[in-house]
Amino acid sequence: MAEPAVDYAAVFQALPGAVALVTPQLIFADANAEFLRLRGLPREQVVGRFLPEEPPDNDAAEPLLLRVLASLRRAVETGERSVVALQRYDMEDHEQPGVWHERYFNVTNVPVFGPDGRMTLLLQRLEDVTELIRAREVALTLQEAMLPAPRPVGRHPAAVRYRPAAEALNVAGDWYDLVDLPGDRIAVAVGDVVGHGLYAAGVMGQLRSALTAASLVPEGPARALEVLGLYARTVDGAENTTVATAFVDWENHSITYSSAGHPPPALLRTDGTVEFLDRAADPPLAARPEHGPRTQAVTAFREGAVLVLYTDGLIERRGEDIDKGLARLADSLARHQADDPETLADAVLTELIPPGDATDDTALVIVRL
Repeated sequence: MAEPAVDYAAVFQALPGAVALVTPQLIFADANAEFLRLRGLPREQVVGRFLPEEPPDNDAAEPLLLRVLASLRRAVETGERSVVALQRYDMEDHEQPGVWHERYFNVTNVPVFGPDGRMTLLLQRLEDVTELIRAREVALTLQEAMLPAPRPVGRHPAAVRYRPAAEALNVAGDWYDLVDLPGDRIAVAVGDVVGHGLYAAGVMGQLRSALTAASLVPEGPARALEVLGLYARTVDGAENTTVATAFVDWENHSITYSSAGHPPPALLRTDGTVEFLDRAADPPLAARPEHGPRTQAVTAFREGAVLVLYTDGLIERRGEDIDKGLARLADSLARHQADDPETLADAVLTELIPPGDATDDTALVIVRL
């Protein structure tokens, strides 16, 4: 059976991506319709033009042109793909002359080789990522609005961190909170809503606010999680959320804690040992068929100890037993015991999450007791 004839010129023009062909001498040899649309230029003003002589649309575009030219020359010299990532290129509104719109692009230059192994062309692809950048800005604003700003809790130094997964849009369902309670007491909490993105972040915001209010009820952390569990049953997407909360009382040097399916808080004692507070573990929120009471436990501490609450992104790794992650955390805390909370938080994140390797979001709270 004969192979069907393919009209590659028609395919080139029909590509949904913006693509142009450039000679090794940096002359536009062809451009598809989407490329011309993005550039806002007719074909005769692009094809046959020598790129270094191409005038930028505005002064701000000149640095981008120089980076694109450098990328093309690098691809010619090395014979390898070259990428110019996330570049701003403001474009004039064709319907409103003089009105410019902020745009962001990724530019990829790929060598094309002939049958003899010589480079014949460079394929240049423009990817408009403006909407992604705008969505990211909205997401960051939302995340910042829903997570409390770092602040001292009474007289006790504390540090908080939030790190998104490498592939996330910088928002997800992880959260932290610190709440002043009557007397010399605070409530510390971390939680993790299932999923990523704006929807999970919206659920997170509702649950965090509800837990903050519930923590002000004097009965303790177990009762606070019971109330939160009832509320979670009314919120779509809140099922199976995990939460750990601890009430710290400096008057009697005690920590009362409760967990809803969450990794156990860590207590770095003054002798350098680390205790994981795991004696009050219950299922995640709204995971039981019927609502029921939750447990809490109490442990004592000495002045100078460190309380650490975190989400599972800090300790879990694919294909690895969670005990190994807990051991890494304990080792890191012990080695940096003398550090202040801010320095300790940075050290723990650096040692447990290599840059660009976070596969899940991570929230972290460290309080010097």
